Amino acid sequence: MAPDARVQAAIDHWGPRFVQAGVDASDFQATTRRIETWDEWLDEWCASGDVHAALAREAQAAGRTLTAGEAWARAAVAYHFAKFVWVLDAERATAASRKAIEALYRAHSLLDPTAERVEAPLDGSYVAANLRRPPDAERPPLVVLIPGLDSTKEEFLQLENVFLARGTATASLDGPGQGETGERLSLRHDYEVAVTALLDELAGRADVDLDRVGAMGVSLGGYYAPRAAAFEPRVKAVAGISGPFNFVQLWEQAPPLSRETFIAKARAGSDEEARRIAERLDLGGVLGGLRQPFLAVTGMLDRLVPWQQTERQAREAPNAEFVLYEDGNHGCANLAYKARPLVADWLREQLA
Repeated sequence: MAPDARVQAAIDHWGPRFVQAGVDASDFQATTRRIETWDEWLDEWCASGDVHAALAREAQAAGRTLTAGEAWARAAVAYHFAKFVWVLDAERATAASRKAIEALYRAHSLLDPTAERVEAPLDGSYVAANLRRPPDAERPPLVVLIPGLDSTKEEFLQLENVFLARGTATASLDGPGQGETGERLSLRHDYEVAVTALLDELAGRADVDLDRVGAMGVSLGGYYAPRAAAFEPRVKAVAGISGPFNFVQLWEQAPPLSRETFIAKARAGSDEEARRIAERLDLGGVLGGLRQPFLAVTGMLDRLVPWQQTERQAREAPNAEFVLYEDGNHGCANLAYKARPLVADWLREQLA
């Protein structure tokens, strides 16, 4: 039996993203083959995560810490993708999120002794981030990695590694409406408040150079990152991949899964209320104030954020570069081997 429309849409839109985030390609095929209806999605991906968690525990009991850490990392992304656009049951989605957070914590503890959880106060609550530093580096530059509508810091282990290999520390941030922070704080247009809160919390540290801070976001994070830089002068350079200029212009053509996720993350009571919130996600009148170097990257085959939206970002920012991959999809996930090194190298050079 063929999968239903939502299952097929998730496979079609995001398959390459799963793989570049650390899901084994065979695991992706095996898991999605078991899923016929959307209500089955979360349980089947959690089942795949449980397989890797069991492998991790077995390896750890045998003293094979590297193998255990790698298995925990695979478990984390499986649990994350179980709920990334699955909003049928908030309690079950939150449970999967907690499993992803715990699995990545275990992976970090075995694979990267520098990994550290950071909580930064905001609006009577806090935003959460994972800070990692390149080994043997004294006061490296720092890049804040910003997720999009349905991604979280638990998706960014492999992306972090690209920056760490180039001598750049990373802080993967769950801001309002994202990951565990989204359980407490709703999605909002002025994401700079989260970046400012994080940088305030990190102020005074000697193990990262806060005079050399960059930001990078993907998809809706590619809106958040340049907006944050326009209002937060401590960000010295910024990059985005497949970022929208005006989010509400995408509303009617957005996949139902994405609209439903936006409604949930914004805590909107209706489609109409969500659309009003989406109207505020607009860089018009903002990018003229972005004086820092800005790199905007996208793919011509992006079906979620048309490339012209990202090109307009670059056109309206006074110090921007624009890179368009003719064969790139949303987030250039199918060209991660091109787009990610490009962005990591560019930010490292800007923050030299």
